[in-house]
Formats: sequence, C-alpha cells, structure tokens
Amino acid sequence: MKQKVLLVHGWGGSDFPHWQSWLAGELAKEYGCVSFLKLSDFDFPNKNKWKEELLKELDDFKPNIVICHSLGNTLWFHLCNEEDINEIENLFLVAPPSLNSKIDELENFFPVTVPKDLHAKNSLLICSTNDPYMSLDEAKSLQKSLNVEMEILKDAGHINADSGYGPWPWMLDKLKLI
Repeated sequence: MKQKVLLVHGWGGSDFPHWQSWLAGELAKEYGCVSFLKLSDFDFPNKNKWKEELLKELDDFKPNIVICHSLGNTLWFHLCNEEDINEIENLFLVAPPSLNSKIDELENFFPVTVPKDLHAKNSLLICSTNDPYMSLDEAKSLQKSLNVEMEILKDAGHINADSGYGPWPWMLDKLKLI
C-alpha cells in the first residue's frame, strides 16, 4: 500500500484490542505507511490541545487517508470548521457521536456544527444500527448534511472492541482498494 494512513482515535484511546490498533499493525505488516496518533490525556481530552496535536501530525505526516473513530470525528469537524487544512484523498468517519453529546468529560467538544467542507475528495460515514452515542436517525441526518456515502453496520454498537471490533478485515480490504 502506497498511501499514508492516519488513524485518529476518540475518547479513551483505541489501544489493543480495538480495530484501529489492529489496523495499524496490519498496515505496518505490509510495509504500509501508517501513523497511529496518540492524542494526549485521552480519558479527559481537551479540544484545543487535541486540535494542536492533530494539526501538527497533519503537517508533519501529510496523510492521503484519515480514519477517525468516535470523538476523533468530532475533532475532525472542529478542524474543518475552524482551521485551514489541506485536502486529503480519503476520509473515513467511523461511529461519530451525536453532535450535541452531553458527556461531562467531553463538554469542550460539544456542540459541534456540521462542516460545510470535510477537506476530503472522498468520504465515507460508517455507522451502526445500535450505536449508543448516535442514533441511526441522527446518523442518516448527518450523512445527508455532509452529502457523503454511508455504510450502515447491523448491530455493531459503537464499532469498537466492546462491540466485537478488534480485527476488522472489511476496513483493511477497503483500504487495499484505494
């Protein structure tokens, strides 16, 4: 794989056995170029600090593909709304939380406005029929607002290790097609 892939985790990180950790390993095994950014204090994140860290990684690593999970999507939305970032080739938005989440530890991230420009040539929103952080109706509304393609996974929860997403061959196969 010749693409440079940046993985952006959410609240609590995405260490083993999370699919992002697995995916980073699989890409590296095939001599892929991957950055699995570890954002600071991921149990009590600070939006401005995370923005600064992600902006630096985008500038240093210059990815072609960005894959966000959970709060990582919200962080990407803030970058799109508030910063001047370069366009990437492919963006995967996996299991974003509600745009108006009411979790105390995350209050500085919400609410967030749907970006007018995702700064990506191609974008895919991946949601679940039973995500506890975003209803399917809200996901469909977000998809319509973003004007992107959407993949709906049946009963996949928050698409994380707790819902059985350690190895995720579907995502690896999707990347190999790019």
